[in-house]
Amino acid sequence: MASLVEQLTARGLLRPPAFLPANMLYETRMGSVAYGVASETSDCDVYGFAMPPRDQLFPHLAGEIAGFGKPQPRFEIFQQHHVRDPLAGNGKGCEYDFTIYSLPRYFTLCMECNPNLIDSLFTAQECILKLTRVGSLVRERRTLFLHKGVWTRFKAYAYAQLHKMQSKQPQGKRAALREQYGFDVKFAYHVVRLLYECEQLLLHGELDLRRDREHLKAIRRGDISEAEIRCWASEKEKQLEHACLHSRLPEQPDVLAIRQLLLECIEEHYGCLDQIIARPDAATQSLHEISRIIARWQHARPAEEPNA
Repeated sequence: MASLVEQLTARGLLRPPAFLPANMLYETRMGSVAYGVASETSDCDVYGFAMPPRDQLFPHLAGEIAGFGKPQPRFEIFQQHHVRDPLAGNGKGCEYDFTIYSLPRYFTLCMECNPNLIDSLFTAQECILKLTRVGSLVRERRTLFLHKGVWTRFKAYAYAQLHKMQSKQPQGKRAALREQYGFDVKFAYHVVRLLYECEQLLLHGELDLRRDREHLKAIRRGDISEAEIRCWASEKEKQLEHACLHSRLPEQPDVLAIRQLLLECIEEHYGCLDQIIARPDAATQSLHEISRIIARWQHARPAEEPNA
């Protein structure tokens, strides 16, 4: 089935790079739809990733020599906002915001625990618009990207939203929210959502984006005051500091394993890469895995009692 990017491009509503529509690998609804708090007037955010041309993945195939001359442009991200499709929703119409990454860039941001992209791997099945074999591989191994860095990244995003609740000069719909509730309830709901998500990841290594939707809906309705939200966030921060300390997530991402997954995905799309890249030998990979097992064992081992 054609991706939404492909369909809207064919109808002239979307203007991506020429290679992109036929090379979409994964596409999912995000935003309020993914979090279970959408209303009839909600826009639809669409995130995904695509496979770049081979000579962008491996520039030497196009004759590029590292350090010589000007590097050729690389595709990393395509964004187009306010794409109106009058035929969507049985003729009711829908406005889309698209954010599509190259596969390597998507992996890098997931490895850095970017909240939006981590979320995009945990969307409910009904949110998925396009799922190829490569998309399935990435979703099946999504926990590979998780590590204790989720705390610092999710906290940073949450507190940026907390700061914007009052400090950002609102316009349009945002101004109406500020006038109606005295603060921006949409920013407030993102604060709570991000901290809840971080808690799930640290405690369980999994993520249900709709688990706390009733609390989030109450915030968006204005049922919870700004003071209550700030108090809640302060208390949750303390809990998450403790959760991070005792989380079973690894301290750092397993870069070698993530690189191997990336190569598997590229091979699934383009075929064998043996003539293009050099791979770590079996001994190096075995030593790496042994080191990972020892590190996990040391982390899980209870601290010894001090001598009396």
